[in-house]
Amino acid sequence: MEGLKIEEAIKESGEKYRSILHEETENTHWRHGGPPIYDAVNKLFEEGRTTVWEKGSLEETVQNAIKSWEMELSHKTRIQDFKTINPEKFKLIVNGREGLSAEETLKVGSYNALLKNTLPDEYKYYKAEEETFESSHDAFRSAFPRGFAWEVISVHSGPPVISYKFRHWGYFEGPYKGHSPTGEMVDFYGMGILKVDELLRAEDVEIYYDPADLISKLLKGPLIPEQQNVSTNASPENIGSCPFKKPE
Repeated sequence: MEGLKIEEAIKESGEKYRSILHEETENTHWRHGGPPIYDAVNKLFEEGRTTVWEKGSLEETVQNAIKSWEMELSHKTRIQDFKTINPEKFKLIVNGREGLSAEETLKVGSYNALLKNTLPDEYKYYKAEEETFESSHDAFRSAFPRGFAWEVISVHSGPPVISYKFRHWGYFEGPYKGHSPTGEMVDFYGMGILKVDELLRAEDVEIYYDPADLISKLLKGPLIPEQQNVSTNASPENIGSCPFKKPE
């Protein structure tokens, strides 16, 4: 009977990849007042993914688990409401940098955690230390109004240490930090190592990729005249769902 209820909820909401959304309680603290809706980015994902993994396969399990973790990171405000991580042991390590704890990752947000770099200021393509959780998400929501999809390309080892290759993609159809959209697809690839506990909760997440593969494509568009840029970034149509629903 419970399985039937979940199937009905999935059918009604259209959410097929983040099953924990159907297990939430009224006590969950959501960043935007309620659970997110992933219809747009799910459509982008289904139209652009390279592989449809067999239901129940290791690849599908890993893919959906990471989508669920990203959902919690982007939309929940309290670590105690997370179901996908072991909060006492969790660390996020990006490109070999010092790991961030669960609370630190939640505070800065996924974009700032993934795009932080140690280049001199004059060479920084993205200054994570000058961005907040909200400003970073607003910038990428604006650039990717249809969302930023994420998929598993391959899985090389199973739990408790899962290694995998991934792809992120979206369409640059909105302004990004003063640059006009090009309409082009922006994608990049990377590798991840995910250590999980006996409940399949993440303890360590290591991600390796080249951030320039993302940012360089967002800086290709010509600069928008200042007056037009201000009005464009403030327009209601640029206030949308998190592109990770990617960056998924």
